[in-house]
Amino acid sequence: MQEIIITKNEKGFKLRKLCMNYLPKAPNSFFYKMFRKKNIVLNDKKADGTEVLKEGDSVKFYLSDDTISKFKEDNSISENPEAKTDSSNKNSSLDVIYEDENIILCNKPAGILSQKAAAKDYSINEMIIDYLLSTGEISQESLKLFKPSVCNRLDRNTSGIIMASKTPEGAHYLTDLIRERKIRKFYYAVVKGHANIDGIHEAFLSKDEKTNKVIVRNIEHFNSNVMADMSSDMMKFYDEQSGSKVLTGTELIKYNNKLDISLLSIDLITGKSHQIRAHLAHMGFPIIGDVKYGVKSINNEFSGKYNVKHQLLHAYKVIFPDGSECETPVPDVINQLF
Repeated sequence: MQEIIITKNEKGFKLRKLCMNYLPKAPNSFFYKMFRKKNIVLNDKKADGTEVLKEGDSVKFYLSDDTISKFKEDNSISENPEAKTDSSNKNSSLDVIYEDENIILCNKPAGILSQKAAAKDYSINEMIIDYLLSTGEISQESLKLFKPSVCNRLDRNTSGIIMASKTPEGAHYLTDLIRERKIRKFYYAVVKGHANIDGIHEAFLSKDEKTNKVIVRNIEHFNSNVMADMSSDMMKFYDEQSGSKVLTGTELIKYNNKLDISLLSIDLITGKSHQIRAHLAHMGFPIIGDVKYGVKSINNEFSGKYNVKHQLLHAYKVIFPDGSECETPVPDVINQLF
C-alpha cells in the first residue's frame, strides 16, 4: 500500500486527475476498476474519482509495488528534463512581480520561450519551477502529482507579464479568468510612424498554418447589413472563411519626431495569436524589430544604431476583475528611444 497526503500543492485537483498524474501510464479503464474495487480509496472510503481534494485528505493505493512501478514514468522526476535542459538561460534570475499561495506573476525577458518547444529548451516555465523548488514552495516529490505551469503565453521575442499557477486551485482560477476574458491585458509597442490612432480598432484575422502568419482584413470590407440577415449556419460558414473578429485598443503615449516612431499602449481586448503585431502592421504602423510583420530595412536601421535585437512589444500591465493591478516599468530598450 502507498499513501498520498494532500498538501496545498495538490488541493483542488479531482481525485482521478491526481491518480492519472501519479500513474501516468495506466489506462482510464484501470482507474475505473480500481475505484470500483476499492483498491484506490479516499480517506479510507470508496470513491469514484470525481471528488475534489482538500488539504489533509488521504489517498491510498492498495496496489502491488510491481503494479505501481509498471504504471509510473520510467524516469524519476528527480531526473526530470527541467534539470537537463540547455543551461544558456539558467543563471537568469526570475523577476517576480506578484506571488501568493496559488499563483505567481513574473516579468519574462525577450528571447525566452513561455513554454519549451523542444526537450532541451529552458523556458520561463522551467525558471518558475526552479524558483519554487529553491524557495521550498514545491518539492521534487510534489512535481509527480502537479507541475506548476504558465497560463498565458507570450512570443519568444515579446517581453512582459507571464501568469502561472502554483497549485491546481491557481490553475483553475487563472484559466477560467483568461478563457472568459475577465483579465485585461495591456502592452507597450514601439511602431514606425506617427501613430495618432487612439481608439478601438476592429478587423477580421485568419491564420495561415503553413507560414504561421496571420492575415488581417478590414471589417469595413464586409457588409454589416448582409451579415445581420444571415442565418446562424451561414454566419458560422462566413466566420470560418473570413476569420475571427478581433478588437485592439490603442493609445498614443509618446511620439519621437526625429526618429518618426511612436510609443503606443495597447489594450488587447480579444487576444488572438499575433493579433497586436499583425493588426498594427496592417494599419501601417509596424512594430520595430518585428521580423515577421515588420519592415526589414527599418529593423536593420534600429538594430545597427540602437542595438534593438527583438520586437519592441512588452506586456506591461494586467488588471484583475476585482480592480487589482500588476504592472512592470517601461523596458530600458524602449526608454532609450524616447
